[in-house]
Amino acid sequence: MATLYVENVPDDLYEALRRVAKRNRKSIAAEVVALLERNVPTEHELKKRREFVKRLQQLRATRSPASGPFPTTEEMVREDRTR
Repeated sequence: MATLYVENVPDDLYEALRRVAKRNRKSIAAEVVALLERNVPTEHELKKRREFVKRLQQLRATRSPASGPFPTTEEMVREDRTR
């Protein structure tokens, strides 16, 4: 596993990170790793996102099985009146 050192972190940013880490009961290093995991997608994550978008586009391109000519509101009201 690689080691990452960060220099020149502004004091207010460091304090905010420290507070978040404390609230989440984590060390600052563990909180930074969690933030990176949530915000920097890996190649595997990007591949999953591309597959999801492709599947979504396929679903949007297909017609719904329930689609078809539906009666207008007016026709439905008339039908109800004849019952």
